Amino acid sequence: MQDTQAIWEVLTPQKAKLTLRGKLDTHSVAAIWKDIGKRQEDWLKTNSAVNAELIVNASELEYVDNAGVSYFIHMKRRQELAHGRLHIIGLNEKYQTLLNRFQPIDTLFPAPTEPYREGMIIEIGKSTASFLSDIKSSIGFIGKVTDGFFWVIRKPLELRWRDMIFAASQAGVSALPIITLVAFLIGVILAFQSAVGLQQYGASSYVAPLVSKGIFRELGPLITAILFAGRSAAAFAAEIGTMTVNNEVDALTTAGINPIRFLVMPRVIAGILVVPILTLFANLISVLAVMLTMTLYQIPFITSYKGLINMINLNDIYSGVLKSIIFGILVASIGCMRGMQTGTGAAAVGISTTRAVVSSIVVIVLVDGIFAYISYKTGF
Repeated sequence: MQDTQAIWEVLTPQKAKLTLRGKLDTHSVAAIWKDIGKRQEDWLKTNSAVNAELIVNASELEYVDNAGVSYFIHMKRRQELAHGRLHIIGLNEKYQTLLNRFQPIDTLFPAPTEPYREGMIIEIGKSTASFLSDIKSSIGFIGKVTDGFFWVIRKPLELRWRDMIFAASQAGVSALPIITLVAFLIGVILAFQSAVGLQQYGASSYVAPLVSKGIFRELGPLITAILFAGRSAAAFAAEIGTMTVNNEVDALTTAGINPIRFLVMPRVIAGILVVPILTLFANLISVLAVMLTMTLYQIPFITSYKGLINMINLNDIYSGVLKSIIFGILVASIGCMRGMQTGTGAAAVGISTTRAVVSSIVVIVLVDGIFAYISYKTGF
């Protein structure tokens, strides 16, 4: 039922009048919005309606709700876009007060503006400030983790060993299938690629020892650390990040529980224990894949094995294991750190997970380069 009457009159080419009676509410405004809106639009399009003035007689309106106020705003906006004016007369004071809350109308319809673009110098400055802030927070986190290590040494029974075992199981046992697959494929690929070159010189029998040495010293720890970063660092960041978003970490602090000791140390200890074991496992799988591949080149398995025994010494194994321990500490710590740095919002956990993986891989490459230089200088 329509309770509103709307009478449209064009008084002069530059002036029109709209008389409203009854109720201007949600149920009745739709019909006149379309009808009167079409008439107003046609009138404003005429050449003679320049600086047009529309008078709205609202003295006979009995009731106006938010929909009615929206209709007044819509008419006024249309008049202003056509460089015209709108005057509302006779509107009840209480409805006029409601309408005045939406003044000036420009606040409802802000003019489109060009997006602000920062210059290159500003962007470089912000990136540098963000990088330095990240370095500062990382140094602080390193200090907290170091304190956590001393705490574990002093009070080993207070560590949450159950959490450590669970984290080690998720990061270690659950990772065996992907470690096996990647390590085997790496061994096969390296053996094939090396055999192509050395076969030309009649040195195919040296493929297994040479490739195995590179696996024990470099590729085994490196591949294992990268897989650990992709699986476990991301998982640590997601777990702790979700707790941070849900204010659970703040609740631990409020309860007097150190979140580093409670959440971080079990995962870091798990990384220290798991990564070296996974590295040795990956080394064995890759070496086995190399020796199996060389049988396709008529190099007996026993020949490859004897060459490997003669080529590989304990320093090669110790170097890879030491490197893997450091990788385990760094990757687990970075995953936990990014989780603790999680912000707010739906995308915060995803951002922290991505940062954890990227940061871990960058640190792995940097540390591996440092180890390569140390090995070159010391022979270890």
